[in-house]
Amino acid sequence: MPELPEVETVRRGLEPVLVGNAFARVEQRRPDLRFPLPQRFSERLTGRAIEGLDRRAKYLLARLDDGQVLIMHLGMTGRFAIEKAGAKRTALGDFAHDPSPSAAFGFPKHEHIVFHLGDGSTVRYSDVRRFGIMDLADAGELESHALFKDLGIEPLGDELTPAWLAGRLKGKTTPIKSALLDQRLIAGLGNIYVCEALHRAGLSPTRAAGTLATKTGRPTAKTSALVEAITSVLHDAIRAGGSSLRDYRHTDGRLGRFQHRFRTYGREDARCMREACNGTIHRIAQAGRSTFYCPICQR
Repeated sequence: MPELPEVETVRRGLEPVLVGNAFARVEQRRPDLRFPLPQRFSERLTGRAIEGLDRRAKYLLARLDDGQVLIMHLGMTGRFAIEKAGAKRTALGDFAHDPSPSAAFGFPKHEHIVFHLGDGSTVRYSDVRRFGIMDLADAGELESHALFKDLGIEPLGDELTPAWLAGRLKGKTTPIKSALLDQRLIAGLGNIYVCEALHRAGLSPTRAAGTLATKTGRPTAKTSALVEAITSVLHDAIRAGGSSLRDYRHTDGRLGRFQHRFRTYGREDARCMREACNGTIHRIAQAGRSTFYCPICQR
């Protein structure tokens, strides 16, 4: 499933096409994705101008001129393709770790929603497994929406500080990796980037989360290192155009290929990339997910 940097990369690709434009016509080719689409979905979007395109965790939020918000989630195999008048179609997201064939973009049967825009451009949504989500909600009620009411803070926001994290981890015996993947704590962090952040911070994924706080709930040097690692790896991945994305192109034609910079993820039995470390990357299973780490330099 695409993680926060991939979703942010897609947002940045869609923003110049959608924002300031309007939905001239919306083709809805099926009644549902993961869940039923809103009643009168196409009708409610037609004629609406898009005033902004934001991201909350792994959700894209298109803010409309009538106070509604179009909520979009890619699920496992969701794709957007942009067609500008007279230009070649650009696919926003061919995922390197995706079990579905990338060629699915060429099959109309997987193209479920087509947004025809006022300037003649077209944005097509394809989803082989149909695990994606599209919904409409009032902007003022977004935080109480079922999809958002239990989400934690944004990892790239000002709230994520060593003091805040230590206060939330105090006394927790759950492994630190599991704690970081809890969307009620920090929204948007996924398996790949938690593995990478823990390596950057030199922390074992099996370490008890509570060890990153003092008995009084104050941060330690390791807490500060982890916060810095989380923000740095996410920023690095966004600058590279994401890592699960194989063929996403920026507006200047550069490819997003952060997966070539992985230090741990998918590198089982490879030598640790930390300077002066002679360790080997191991893979273990935690809560049904693969965890990659170096048992020598991650403590």
